[in-house]
Amino acid sequence: MEFDEIRAVLAGFPGAKLLAANGDLFAVHDPDGDYDENPTFPWATLVTSDAYDSASELDRPGVHRLNIGLPKARFRELVDVDAAHDLTALDVLLPHPVYAGQHWLCVLNPDRTWPVVRGLLGEAHEFAVRKHANIARRRER
Repeated sequence: MEFDEIRAVLAGFPGAKLLAANGDLFAVHDPDGDYDENPTFPWATLVTSDAYDSASELDRPGVHRLNIGLPKARFRELVDVDAAHDLTALDVLLPHPVYAGQHWLCVLNPDRTWPVVRGLLGEAHEFAVRKHANIARRRER
C-alpha cells in the first residue's frame, strides 16, 4: 500500500483526526473535536523518515512505516519480542523498534500483509475508542 492509500484508510475511521508533522501522520481518536484541549496518544502513525529512530532505515526511497498500537494480549499473539528481527524488512509484521514495550507493532510498506494489517488498524481504532470512552466516563464523575 502506498502512503496516500494508507492515509485514506486512516482518515476513514469514525472520529479519526490525522495530525501531520514533517511528512508523517499521527492518527488520533477525536470524536468530540477537542484534541487541542484534550490531546490523546495516537492509535496509529505513518512515518517516512528517520527523524524519530533509524532502526527501519526509512531514508530509503519510497519506504514508509505504519505503526499500530494494540492491546497487550493481541500484540503478544502477533509478535515475539524476544526473537531476532530485521527491522528493515519490508512487508513483515515487526515489533516497533522503540515502542514494542507499549505494545506497538509496525510494518514497512505493507502489501501482501495488507489484509491482516487492515484488520489490525480496526482493532487499534476500537482500542482507542474504548480508551476515549473510559476517559470520558472519568471526566463525568
